[in-house]
Amino acid sequence: MSDDVAGPDPVVPQLHRELANRHIQLIAIGGAIGTGLFMGSGRSISQAGPAVVLVYGIIGFFVFFVLRAMGELLLSNLNYKSFVDFSADLLGPAAGFFLGWSYWFAWIVTGIAEIVAITGYTKFWWPGLPSWLPVLVTVGLILVLNLFGVRNFGEAEFWFALIKLIAIVCFIIAGVVLVATSFVSPQGHRATIENLWNDGGFFATGFMGVVGGFQIAFFAFVGVELVGSAAAETVNPRRTLPRAINAVPLRVAIFYIGALLAILTVVPWRQFPSGESPFVMMFSFAGLAAAASIVNFTVITAAASSANSGVFSTGRMLFGLADEGSAPTLFHRLNRGGVPAPALFLTAALLLTSIPLLYVGGSVMDAFTLVTTVSSLLFMFVWAMIVISYLVYRRRHARRHAESAYKMPAGLVMCWVLLAFFAFVIWTLVTQRETAIALAWFPLWFVVLGAGWLVVRRRPGRAERYRQFQAEMNRPTDEDVESTAPAA
Repeated sequence: MSDDVAGPDPVVPQLHRELANRHIQLIAIGGAIGTGLFMGSGRSISQAGPAVVLVYGIIGFFVFFVLRAMGELLLSNLNYKSFVDFSADLLGPAAGFFLGWSYWFAWIVTGIAEIVAITGYTKFWWPGLPSWLPVLVTVGLILVLNLFGVRNFGEAEFWFALIKLIAIVCFIIAGVVLVATSFVSPQGHRATIENLWNDGGFFATGFMGVVGGFQIAFFAFVGVELVGSAAAETVNPRRTLPRAINAVPLRVAIFYIGALLAILTVVPWRQFPSGESPFVMMFSFAGLAAAASIVNFTVITAAASSANSGVFSTGRMLFGLADEGSAPTLFHRLNRGGVPAPALFLTAALLLTSIPLLYVGGSVMDAFTLVTTVSSLLFMFVWAMIVISYLVYRRRHARRHAESAYKMPAGLVMCWVLLAFFAFVIWTLVTQRETAIALAWFPLWFVVLGAGWLVVRRRPGRAERYRQFQAEMNRPTDEDVESTAPAA
């Protein structure tokens, strides 16, 4: 180990609060807008037809309430560094263990999905390019970006995310222009809003088609909770988190619904292959090859940006698990920039498993569907644990809730509606063969976690460590002292 890495003792540098509001805002968007929208929406369109717009809207509606529950919990006690902390405090150490490792693995799987997609995007330019080459380049670049201080990461992610946001806005504007001018493609198809219903109707594939669109569409939203895992490194969480969360409905309307409407009005929905990015295909279909190449570059940047945010998150999560004794102490080491370097190296090594995945038969889309289904299930578990933690919080800390300046709308009722929605999404996975296979294997993850917990809970001093954790979670913060101090 290099000399600039310190062990977990009192002089170890801690995670730094160096992310400003603009960083958190763009990280929240950058982590969420990735291949689930840019590549996966092609499969969703082929399943649900024009009604895919409704699918994305429904999921975005429920995700917003998950974030509101998370936001109230995090701001109810600023000692909570992430949702793993409040889960462990409210539900017990086993819940923190299961949630922390599941969230870590969820981002590993998501990162693999993003890298698989990047490999598919590069085939647009170089069909004969070896699949391992884009993987090595992407993982190497992401590792370098994350090994520097968190502010450097924030700056890099800010600009990465800004590129894809500008690209989506330009994409929507291009769609509006094509529709307004009644553009006719070389294939003879006219850009018109009537494309939303003139080929079988808005619900062209029927109810089960809409159901089939939920899997990839659900994956498009994973990562929106990244503002929670970044809370420990936020300069002013009481101001930053509510602003980031409250912006979610507008982001969904613009970057998800707006982009899909642009696609579906310019090109008839049946023309999109399920295994390719509809963003790229829209311009290719319109005969604008140069624009298609620009969009392809943008979606590669978007996928790399999302994977970059995931590596950031996994490193911090593994650091937190080591801090509480649920992971080897090696991963509690920070370099001089306050970055959990050993945790990042492990993440990078695991991302390289996307190479054999790409070579084990099938298409890029087959691998993408399998991996994104596992990722969706893991994130669904994480979101469900946030909701359950909120239910316990409302029962145990009624005074905190009453004093909260950022209450979750429709609190308790909405929690049960959210859990019912998650059950519905799980049912949708049973309706497709590819997703059903991933669902059938998914319980194995909890078997592995259960075995790990049986080992961890028997470690000497585990009970004492948890009591110390609870004491730390319940001590007054500097912000609490300032808020209760008498006015001068």
